[in-house]
Order: sequence, then C-alpha cells, then structure tokens
Amino acid sequence: MSVARGKRRGAVGKAAVAVVCAALLVSGCESAGGADAGAEKPAAAPAKPKPVRPAWNTRPESIASLGDSITRGFDACSMLKDCPEASWATGTSVDSLARRLLASPGTSSWNHARTGARMADLPEQMRSAVVDKPQLVTVLVGANDACRKNVDDMTTVDDFRADFEKSLRELRPALPKSQVYVAGVPDLRRLWAEGRKSLIGPEIWKLGSVCPSMLADAGSDDAVAEARRVRVEQRVLEYNTVLKSVCERDGLCRFDGSVHGYDFSGQALSKWDWFHPSKQGQGELAALAYRTVTAAEPPAA
Repeated sequence: MSVARGKRRGAVGKAAVAVVCAALLVSGCESAGGADAGAEKPAAAPAKPKPVRPAWNTRPESIASLGDSITRGFDACSMLKDCPEASWATGTSVDSLARRLLASPGTSSWNHARTGARMADLPEQMRSAVVDKPQLVTVLVGANDACRKNVDDMTTVDDFRADFEKSLRELRPALPKSQVYVAGVPDLRRLWAEGRKSLIGPEIWKLGSVCPSMLADAGSDDAVAEARRVRVEQRVLEYNTVLKSVCERDGLCRFDGSVHGYDFSGQALSKWDWFHPSKQGQGELAALAYRTVTAAEPPAA
C-alpha cells in the first residue's frame, strides 16, 4: 500500500509540474503579444549625425578689425591719441596679427574700430567691414560697456547679446565663409590691481576720464568701492559668457578667453593712462590672437 501511494503521489506531482509549466508557457506567449510574438521589432531610428563645422583656414589672407580704443592703439604712442599703427590687430609698428599673417598687411587689412565704441556700435562697424570682403574679422569690444560713470549705466547683458547677434547677422549673408575671431573682454579688475601699483596711475584716474566704474577711488578698499568693483567684474564675466555662447553657434567663429585671463604687467600698460595697452601690451595681445587663429582646433575655453 505505501509503495502504491508513493507511485500515485509521484504521478500527481509530475502532472502538477506539467500543468504549471504549460501555464507559464501560455502566460509567456500572451505577455509577448500572442500570435504576433514572432514579428520583428521595428529598427531603432539611426542617431542624427553631429553637424560638421566648416574647415577653419589658419592662414587667412585679409583682415578687418572691429572694436574700441584698444584696437585703435589709443595711448600706445602718445597721450590721448589713437595710434592705429601700434594696433595689435592691424598695426605696422608692432608685430601685429596682420604682420604675422599677411604677406601685405598694409593693403590687405582694415581697422574699423573706434575709440569709445560699445557693443551697440559693432553692427555698423561690421557693415563697413563687409565692404572690404575680409577672410578674417577680429572683434575686441565690451570694455566701454562696463566702463561707465555709474555702474547702473553699464550695458545690460540682454542688450549686449542682441547687438552681438545682430553684428553676426550683418556679416553672414554677405560673407558666409569669412572667419571671426572674438577676443574676450579684458579683466578690468586686473588692470586696476596692476595700475594702482604705480605712483602715476591713480593720480591720472582721479580725473575720471578712464573707466570710472572700476577706477574711481582707486586707492580705497572700503566696502562701497569694493562692491562697485565686484559689480563691474561680474558684468564683464557675463559679457564674455555671451560672446562665447553666441560665437559657438557660428561655425566659423572662435572665442578667445585668454585675453580676459592674461596677466598684463605694468610694462604692458600705457605710461599715459596705466590702463590701455602699451606697444608691448599690444604685441602681447597680437600673440594671443595669432595662437588662436592659427590653431588647428578652437581653444577649449
């Protein structure tokens, strides 16, 4: 009797296992879609290829330069005067970008910068540059947007962006293959820190004609003066963020943040205002630009 019961229990157990397995098989088929389980799944959509940036020409044959007093060589040769021959971009008396790149810098480079210019003036300068049909356009502007009598008068970030975008729109329909080199706005706080070391600089700055938002009360470290300088410093950083982001959307634009980060020495500053670049400083700017323009790949930052 015990053996027979054992055999019957074994048979029942095997039958139960078979039923469970069958149920699992049926359940598996139903969860996979029943009769359509054997159908092929649609192929995944291919990944969109990344847009290919146009090839950058490291040896452009003509240059048009836009910007403000720095590109005009203001106070580089004599007091309160432009000296375009000393310009970092197109100068002939310094080792400028034009002299480093061009076979004939005197006839294939044009300086449309204007002392006192702000970003709002760049679209008009760009229209002038389009007439020259340059292979490379250089832009260094923004210091005057931050260098105002009162910090509340600094150009807003939104207006700064709108005018820079407008400038590129002035260029692209006429010259879709022209390249654009955009220098970062210099670090005005660093210029203050370097210039205040001199005996003459702070005395000249008291006249109030050179970047008062940063240089007023140059010798003071009180909370009010420091707060004002911090606001100017922050606005310059915001301007550079705009320049970089807008430039990156253009396939033939390179932003050079090294100009903002460069540690200009006292010898690199004008002996007439201790703020604008001297001839040595203009040459150092040219070296930074040349490195970026001739690099096989755009700078990482």
